Amino acid sequence: MDPLADVLAISGVRGALSTRIEAGGSWAVVLDDYPGTALHVITAGSAWLSTPESEPVELAAGDVVLLPAGTPHGLGNEPGDGRKGCEYATARGRGSGDVISLGTSPATTRIVTIHYDSDPATLTQILPRLPGLVHVRADNGTAGLNDTVRMLAREVAQPRIGTAAVLKSLVDIVLVEMLRAWLAESPPECFGTWLGALYDPVVGRALQHLHQDPATSWTTSSLAQAISVSRATLSRRFPAAVGTTPAAYLAVWRMDLAAVHLRDTHDSLENIAASVGYGSVPAFTRAFTRAHGRTPGRYRAEARVKHETDFRLGFPQQSALVVDARA
Repeated sequence: MDPLADVLAISGVRGALSTRIEAGGSWAVVLDDYPGTALHVITAGSAWLSTPESEPVELAAGDVVLLPAGTPHGLGNEPGDGRKGCEYATARGRGSGDVISLGTSPATTRIVTIHYDSDPATLTQILPRLPGLVHVRADNGTAGLNDTVRMLAREVAQPRIGTAAVLKSLVDIVLVEMLRAWLAESPPECFGTWLGALYDPVVGRALQHLHQDPATSWTTSSLAQAISVSRATLSRRFPAAVGTTPAAYLAVWRMDLAAVHLRDTHDSLENIAASVGYGSVPAFTRAFTRAHGRTPGRYRAEARVKHETDFRLGFPQQSALVVDARA
């Protein structure tokens, strides 16, 4: 596995298809109350995205834009609050796959909205580490992203046998392809978090060892030896890229791995503790409680309640992004 796939799995990122917008003429949609991170795919036409904190952004066909969880925003045919003098709607209370039809016919703009959720108790995250707004233009996107957008548009416009299964996978793929395209353009914004490891091959190899063998008692020296660099080199480059030392990163990663096992399995505390390098349950319990603010038992119980709530809200029980994390 690679670091991006690891973190998507550990943080429990899951996506669900939300509302679709089909509009023509003068129109606007208000999105001020929705679960999780919002991603909009412009499959046809154009639109303006407006938020209280930034200048309006013009979106064209093939563009993909992602906003942090809870960010109030609007989409419309004009910049700013275009609700005056046009037909507008709110997305509040809309169900998965609902179509919002606005303005005049024929519809010239089509937008697919996807919501992503993650486990907020997991310390290693990706969605909260992104800037306030991520906009990947069609002409700056990768071939993979452009192909995914076209496939998404086709499946939504012309449902066929198996479309539900295809859309479920595309919800995951479009996020990964968007992240690939954005990461290829934005190295300076990534340094200081684990994302910085994606731009330093030495640190990236070190991260792979920490992820693959978390039970090993890694030191900076042993990690440097494993990737064939000097201790001084790793001591300098790891904090510069990731923002912390290998030992501190490993401590957090172990606790996140443990959280995943508690969340997704029925493994005993003894087995979970051993899988992340702890020789005793009491030592593991103390470390986990310091990291997550609750005991392993309480965390497991709360995670199961959240799972039931997510199911009612329409988030999938398991996403293709959630793959087996090595322990």
